Amino acid sequence: MKTIQHWINGSPVPGSAAGTQPVFNPATGAEQAQVVLGGAADVDTAVAAATQAFETWSESSLTQRTQVMFAFRQLLVDHEEELGRIISAEHGKTVDDARGEITRGREVVEFACGLGDVLKGSFSDQVSRGVDVHNFRQPLGVVAGITPFNFPAMVPLWMHPIAIATGNTFLLKPSERDPSAANFVAELYKRAGLPDGVFNVVHGGKDAVDAILTHPGIQAVSFVGSTPIAKYVHETATGHGKRVQALGGAKNHAVVLPDADLEFAANHITAGAYGSAGERCMAVSVAVAVGDAADGLVEILERKAREVKVGPGDAPGTEMGPLVTKASQERVENAVGTAATQGATVVVDGRGLKVDGHEEGFFTGPSLLDHVTTEMDAYKEELFGPVLAILRVDSLDEAIDVINANPYGNGTALFTASGEAARRFQRRINVGMIGINVPVPVPMSYYSFGGWKDSLIGDSPIHGPEGIRFYTRPKVVTTRWPRTEQQLTAGFNFPTSS
Repeated sequence: MKTIQHWINGSPVPGSAAGTQPVFNPATGAEQAQVVLGGAADVDTAVAAATQAFETWSESSLTQRTQVMFAFRQLLVDHEEELGRIISAEHGKTVDDARGEITRGREVVEFACGLGDVLKGSFSDQVSRGVDVHNFRQPLGVVAGITPFNFPAMVPLWMHPIAIATGNTFLLKPSERDPSAANFVAELYKRAGLPDGVFNVVHGGKDAVDAILTHPGIQAVSFVGSTPIAKYVHETATGHGKRVQALGGAKNHAVVLPDADLEFAANHITAGAYGSAGERCMAVSVAVAVGDAADGLVEILERKAREVKVGPGDAPGTEMGPLVTKASQERVENAVGTAATQGATVVVDGRGLKVDGHEEGFFTGPSLLDHVTTEMDAYKEELFGPVLAILRVDSLDEAIDVINANPYGNGTALFTASGEAARRFQRRINVGMIGINVPVPVPMSYYSFGGWKDSLIGDSPIHGPEGIRFYTRPKVVTTRWPRTEQQLTAGFNFPTSS
């Protein structure tokens, strides 16, 4: 049985041997590896290595750091297929979907390659007689990331390239459900020329998380996961003097107006709802059908849901793989049953799906629920599975009110041919990321990712300009260089423009 170890100071280490946890193949239900579970001692070891590495890495040139990023980026390209299969084998998503995740993560690496322009400070000449002012940004020190199972490559790549390129050293605590991608990325960093100790991986559960949140040697923590845990991370880490990025859960709505191309909208909503088995924080989980769009939209969505090809993630032609664990499968299928009990119409029932040759896999098919109301559990809860709920409303304004009343505000979309409706929607909606005829509006790497309300705890989005600000802090320098032959008396007043 393969054992997945920590990666500390440039090599795999078994750590304190606090225990192990099985890693399953979701397509077969079989245990395929054991991952070591770290605790406070392993976090201490990693922080010590990162602290020592920070002394030299923070003093390295911007050219040296970006050269490492360029090399790392090329290695991600060269090994995309291998990394994609590692992700698919532990997460269950299709290899194509895994490659797409790697591509979106690599975009942040490309952004980090161009930090020379982003990190430029400003200079003000002669703010007072003989006085100039300039500013620049410096790294924080040792920073950490705690990341979820659903994007084992992409979400960490939203964090560590920017942190490392700005001169910090990094400790990653990935999900213990699919931990191998983190170690593979660590090996690529080493091959790219990153010095030992700059990037470290500690596997584990709550013990490792709590050690990170309270460790005095860690300056900042980035987190992506559920809202309750995001709130816990934010409260605990800020209580210990750390900066925190804490991205939580979501309930993303796609609104379809009667003037929309229903075939186009349904095709994209189907992909947004069932891609990666719905295990995305940006998945479309609610389609809001406005007025006369409802019946036609449901008819097309039903057809498309039944056409989704479900199977092992590495099988040719598979469009949707299994859920990540048996518990996830049971939770999602129970939610479909609860929706029926509460009055929803089960248009497509994905429960009980068996895939030939993979009968013990964690599969469930796409489910489509119509006549869902905002009081039903299927609407209120983040199901994190291939379940699409249809909510019927009479107008765009009613749709906006429904979305604004929801506690989450991560992503939303509007399908329409009306520029006026689109403009009204994007201005009035209380959601951080908006798509117009785009179902999953994840911004490019040079913009920042983050929702509103319970989808972002605190005020620090991830990657892009906000990521630069998060992993650095500014210094402002006021200088005067008097001529040596001049005898100037010191003034006790603050310098002015006089």
